[in-house]
Amino acid sequence: MVSVSSNTILTIKELAQNVRDAAFQLARTDIQQRNQALRCAAQALRTAEAEILAVNGDEVAKADVSAAFKDRMTLTHDRIEAMAKGLEDIAELPDPLGKELASWDRPNGLHFKRVSVPLGVVGMIYESRPNVGADAVGICIKSGNGIVLRGGSETHLTSMAIHKAMQQGMMDAGLNPDSIAMPPDSNRQHVMDMLHAVGIIDVIIPRGGYSLIKFVQQEARVPVLAHAAGLCHTYIHEKADFEKARKVLANAKMRRTGICGATETLLIDQAIASELLPILVDDLQKLGCRFVGNQLACQIAQAIESASDEDFATEWLDSVLSVAVVKDIDEAIHHIVKYGSGHTEAILSEDDQVVRYFMDSVPSAVVMRNASTQFCDGGEFGFGAEIGIATGRLHARGPVGIEQLTSYRYEVYGDGQVRF
Repeated sequence: MVSVSSNTILTIKELAQNVRDAAFQLARTDIQQRNQALRCAAQALRTAEAEILAVNGDEVAKADVSAAFKDRMTLTHDRIEAMAKGLEDIAELPDPLGKELASWDRPNGLHFKRVSVPLGVVGMIYESRPNVGADAVGICIKSGNGIVLRGGSETHLTSMAIHKAMQQGMMDAGLNPDSIAMPPDSNRQHVMDMLHAVGIIDVIIPRGGYSLIKFVQQEARVPVLAHAAGLCHTYIHEKADFEKARKVLANAKMRRTGICGATETLLIDQAIASELLPILVDDLQKLGCRFVGNQLACQIAQAIESASDEDFATEWLDSVLSVAVVKDIDEAIHHIVKYGSGHTEAILSEDDQVVRYFMDSVPSAVVMRNASTQFCDGGEFGFGAEIGIATGRLHARGPVGIEQLTSYRYEVYGDGQVRF
């Protein structure tokens, strides 16, 4: 067993190999042991709160970054308690391992089963939010995976203190702490080493800004679960309920403008735009939103400024909304396909057939009816927590929780059969 302190002499690949060895043991533990490790890790976080807050306070004070960035870096008693409670919530979820996903018999008497198993080792690369590491560790413990963490340089010591508490929780539960690892410094070469650790790290999950995620997607030789942008659309169909539309759009755009599930573009049918769009603009203006839009939108509402093509391809992450008045549902779908990121789209309509057509036509990971796009979140999906959101077509799509960090194996049961 490699101690925490001995990580200083290990390369990333050696560190990850130790994680892989420990993860092999973790995958064979029963659910009671894994749940106990989560509860012990939660308690270890609470016990280490003073140490974590002291280290975090020093890093925040020294950081030469914006106020918004400092807020993301900052931990408080409430935020640490939320991390601990999140681990305990994960412990209450059903076991994702050993589930019989399908079974069937063949004419020759062979019995087949498809059974859920861990992915193996997750490489988690994240930026300023140190709480991301605790969430990721919790999901990996529950799903029987090892994890290599590489947090942002601004909060490296905070992340190390959290990592230490997570390992203490594993030891308190009688499990090998080496299934959780973090390099001892913030050398950027560690990121490249993780991205190239083929056969040792099974999947990379980046959490952060557009530039980080695009870099990981372009440079990784290990498979990646990620989304490059959260350019979400809300489409208001001509048969929408206007009061629902007002409530849902205000939440989808303005509840939290800086998250990937925030609506960035409003599409609205021309048949109702003259009546409804000025009301929507007035609602959102009162909340501090400004607007850019296509020619038809500008003609209907004076507060809307003329949008460029680039504006419709922009993830604002701010109190800005792109607006396009569209001829019909097909033009709305075409707009989403052209400009969307494949994250989350919503249709507001009371017409079941129209909704079905929209859901069958839009290629995004999550499609919603009469609901805010900000529901695209692992907790809201009932996953307990999420380690990221994936918009690719392979393996997981949408919020990535404990079940999405599993794969499967086939078990074949015979009674002496041979193949001719």
